[in-house]
Amino acid sequence: MLCPAGGSLAELSLIDRHTLCRARSVYPVQSFISSRSSLSLPSSSTSECLQGLLTGRWLWSSAPFSTKMASHAGRPREPIPAVSDEFRGLKTPLQVPARILMGPGPSNAHPRVLAAQSLPLLGHLHPPFLHIMDEIQAGLRYAFQTTSKYTLLISGTGHAGMEAAISNLLEPGQTIVVGNNGIWGTRVCDMAARFGGNVIDLKTPAGTSFSLEQLTSAVEQHKPAVLFLCQGESSTGAHQSLAGVGDLCHKHNCLLLVDTVCSLGGVPLFADAWGIDCIYSGSQKCLSAPPGASPFFMSERAVQALQARKTKPATYNLDLNLIGDYWGWFAKRSYHHTGPVSTWYAMREAMAIVCEIGLEPMWKRHLEMHNRLWAGLSQLGLQPFVEDEKDRLITVNTIKVPEGVDFLAVAKYAMDTYSLEIAGGLGPTAGKVWRVGIMGYNATAANVDLVIMAFAEGLKQQGYTKK
Repeated sequence: MLCPAGGSLAELSLIDRHTLCRARSVYPVQSFISSRSSLSLPSSSTSECLQGLLTGRWLWSSAPFSTKMASHAGRPREPIPAVSDEFRGLKTPLQVPARILMGPGPSNAHPRVLAAQSLPLLGHLHPPFLHIMDEIQAGLRYAFQTTSKYTLLISGTGHAGMEAAISNLLEPGQTIVVGNNGIWGTRVCDMAARFGGNVIDLKTPAGTSFSLEQLTSAVEQHKPAVLFLCQGESSTGAHQSLAGVGDLCHKHNCLLLVDTVCSLGGVPLFADAWGIDCIYSGSQKCLSAPPGASPFFMSERAVQALQARKTKPATYNLDLNLIGDYWGWFAKRSYHHTGPVSTWYAMREAMAIVCEIGLEPMWKRHLEMHNRLWAGLSQLGLQPFVEDEKDRLITVNTIKVPEGVDFLAVAKYAMDTYSLEIAGGLGPTAGKVWRVGIMGYNATAANVDLVIMAFAEGLKQQGYTKK
């Protein structure tokens, strides 16, 4: 059972991290939070920076600033043209329309998360900001259900997490078996080939998942270094079971890589108990944060493989040896890149909300809203694209477009009438389905009921009747 998480991440007490939990029980929130002592940084990051600011020795010039523009090669300065009508809108504050984002993502962010982004900036190496990074890591350990210290955020969306995982786990010439049942498997195949991998494209029809027997056969035949699976295939609405796959991979000295972009926080996930070696996700779906950060996890086995590489990863920006140093994985923290400060404020607050609510209540709420949606859609005569209920993803629901119905017209009706986003298909489902996301802050009865009403009215407008 979950332990209550009363208070912020920083206030939670230390629990012995070596306590073993039952395989399908949830690690308590407190297992992932530790008291942090003051952080020590290289002098070049703290005292020298402060001294430089105090003395002004890092100023560009000691000369007084001049507003006069220098001429170029003796030519007189040309006047700057006035702002044209094309750019006149930039002279007014930004305004955006309100939307209820019930597509496959992004979902609406929690108001607390949005508010966190407006907090004053800190330097990306300032001790208070490094403490925020520590809190994010603790929250990620809870969300991933791991005691591994190897959690962090990749600066970028889920695609950046995908590329970081592939480029660091796979060396040129090594084999990767890609479980491909939608667009994300296809993209992993593309990325792995670009990094010189020997790609085995293991396909199953859109809307279905892989059996353990299929995966066993592929691993035994091809002996890959990496096996990729997508837990939640948002282009088709298929959910992939991970039971037994970690044991299979470990038996054959293979790393298990899992995409959880649209499933983390919405469906059960147990990184340690299921033997997963690497996970990447996205901030903008079940975690109720804006796009721009990819939650990331590696097991001890994966880190050992990373450090035993014969070649450096072919990307500097996504080299996890270097990013890991920034997050305190290996030794003293060192600069790699400027972390997106406001985005990480948002993720810190998102992790705090996950810990306050608890994973089990979050999983339960997503399942209840999924069932509520299909109870309403079934009364309208609509059918799920994923026929086998055990393969059905609960966070991104794919709905068959009935014959003779204009799927774009229904989506347009929802947007025009209710400012409600309902998406069409993607990849193998393009033109065949609608996709409705029930994720994070948006997973409420009011939102689900609005979606059902928009479908009922939009279909009626086209003369559709239940068959």
